[in-house]
Amino acid sequence: MSKIAMKTPLVEMDGDEMTRIIWKQIKDIIITPFVDLKTEYYDLGLPNRDATNDQVTIDSANRTKELGVAVKCATITPNAQRMTEYNLKEMWKSPNGTIRAMLDGTVFRSPILVKGITPFVSCWKKPITIARHAYGDVYKNSEIRVEGAAKAELVVTYPDGTTDKKVIHEFAGPGVIQGLHNTDKSIAAFARACFTYALDIKQDLWFATKDTISKTYDHRFKDIFAEIFENEFKDKFEAAGIEYFYTLIDDVVARIMRSEGGILWACKNYDGDVMSDMLASACGSLAMMTSVLVSPDGVYEYEAAHGTVTRHYYKYLKGEATSTNPMATIFAWSGALRKRAQMDGLPDLEDFADRLEKASIETIESGTITGDLKNLIDVPGKTVVNTEDFLKAIAEKL
Repeated sequence: MSKIAMKTPLVEMDGDEMTRIIWKQIKDIIITPFVDLKTEYYDLGLPNRDATNDQVTIDSANRTKELGVAVKCATITPNAQRMTEYNLKEMWKSPNGTIRAMLDGTVFRSPILVKGITPFVSCWKKPITIARHAYGDVYKNSEIRVEGAAKAELVVTYPDGTTDKKVIHEFAGPGVIQGLHNTDKSIAAFARACFTYALDIKQDLWFATKDTISKTYDHRFKDIFAEIFENEFKDKFEAAGIEYFYTLIDDVVARIMRSEGGILWACKNYDGDVMSDMLASACGSLAMMTSVLVSPDGVYEYEAAHGTVTRHYYKYLKGEATSTNPMATIFAWSGALRKRAQMDGLPDLEDFADRLEKASIETIESGTITGDLKNLIDVPGKTVVNTEDFLKAIAEKL
């Protein structure tokens, strides 16, 4: 059989641990037998990030800007334990955080819904999409370990030498301190992306911060959203029959739990990280979530929203069979291939991406599942298989 052709390569960002193993299986079993795959490969596995002083992450993000579409495997963000385990030179920052900052985009995450899996929140009837701001906050923070009694100050120095200074805390003993930042430009890009996406999917947009506590930082988000909505999007929302709604983050969580869904929920960076995992778990599994980073100038980076599945990787290293759910990674590939096809005018490739997603969902709905779905899905004759056999079942449907 002749393979489906591509014109422009994808930027391919490989990752770590179990997802790295699955990454290769997905390509070998359900993509390259059907597609003449063209990618520019970047190894973002932790050993190579360490060897290149994280330059490989920067290079992959820059190339993504040039080619327009990337697909990324899950990667490790090292902590103290990983420093020892991998004998790292430095505790490198989150590669996702680095890429998001360089692309200045917004992450949109939605659950992959299948028949037989009922959301744990019984009133949810429609999918909820989370829009996550993809710049700044804790992912681009600066931290200091305070060794003893000290005065911590926040200082801003302007080009003319003038300063703005505020005492953060008078330490009587050891502690920790971190500094967060954001920019009006990035917040505005986030707001416009959310308003535009809401119009595209014709869903109400909810946005929340904690401006009652963070009267300068969070309040700036609230003000920029309000200004852009009033000046650029209010009439468009009214014409589309949808609304923009602002409230506090704790209030929106309560409202979401009582809603029927069908909402685009805009979150600051960390809020979106946490709440998208909550949404994925409530709809079935962390592996049942799509994720795409969209930059203001139309660059797309598709990724799995979950981690590297460390527990399964350690079992794999012992030679034990694992049943890791590859759906989020499959949909990262299908999303990237579809967007590449749309940009390059390749209907056969776009059709393949659609059929790949359909075959993957039908495989689950027919009862062939991975272990994480065993107690979640209600279908007759369900069978738990390992990851490789699950992918082979998808290939048969393709």
